[in-house]
Amino acid sequence: MKILLFLSPFIAIGIVYYINTRMQDKHKPYVLGSLWMLILIFASLLFTSIYDEIKFDEIKNARYQVVIKNLKDIRDTQLAHRTVKGVFQNNWDSLVKFVEIDSFTITQRRDSSVLDKEMTKRYGGVKTYKDIVIVDTLGFVSVKDSLFGFDNRYETMMYVPFSKNDDTKFELKAGFLNQNGIDIAVFEALVKKRVILHDQSLNLILKENQVQSVDGVNGASLKIGSMDEVNTNGNWPKNYSKDK
Repeated sequence: MKILLFLSPFIAIGIVYYINTRMQDKHKPYVLGSLWMLILIFASLLFTSIYDEIKFDEIKNARYQVVIKNLKDIRDTQLAHRTVKGVFQNNWDSLVKFVEIDSFTITQRRDSSVLDKEMTKRYGGVKTYKDIVIVDTLGFVSVKDSLFGFDNRYETMMYVPFSKNDDTKFELKAGFLNQNGIDIAVFEALVKKRVILHDQSLNLILKENQVQSVDGVNGASLKIGSMDEVNTNGNWPKNYSKDK
């Protein structure tokens, strides 16, 4: 369709040239007037088509930036949850409660040595020592203060910006992925692009869903983490954020 719009003015100009050189004079004014009107219409449609795509990209990029901020907060909270609890969380209420009430343990590791009684006995009373690592607990710091300080944005990080309904939440999953006989904790938070761009042209949204590019968000969703591989990164390129 876009190619047809692009070529139409040139085709029309070719027809005008043909009329000027071959058609009888009495018919020319009417036909030429109609053709020039068609040229203007096609040119306007071409301009509108190009402008709509440019505007769509501007809106899409601005919205993705905001959504990505939420996904980063979700990722940071999930990583904190795994550090404290050993697993990721698949419930929003529990994740928010975790931020509010749980704490990181501040520890210090130091090397030391102690008498190895078994080896001392084996060597006839000759004192033998073994190396150990001692972990000292120095204190605690709340998850909220560590991740968010005085900001309470964690309370709304689960809601999708720009969605049609204010209560639309990111899809959240968590579980384990078995690799080489070891269960590894994984999580995934995502939202479909069509949810973020619900008020835009359907054709442009469908085109965006098919993106496969190094500087675009591939696939039909914007997401962080994965249930299919050990990965806590987002699926957006670096041009959408300074850090992954």
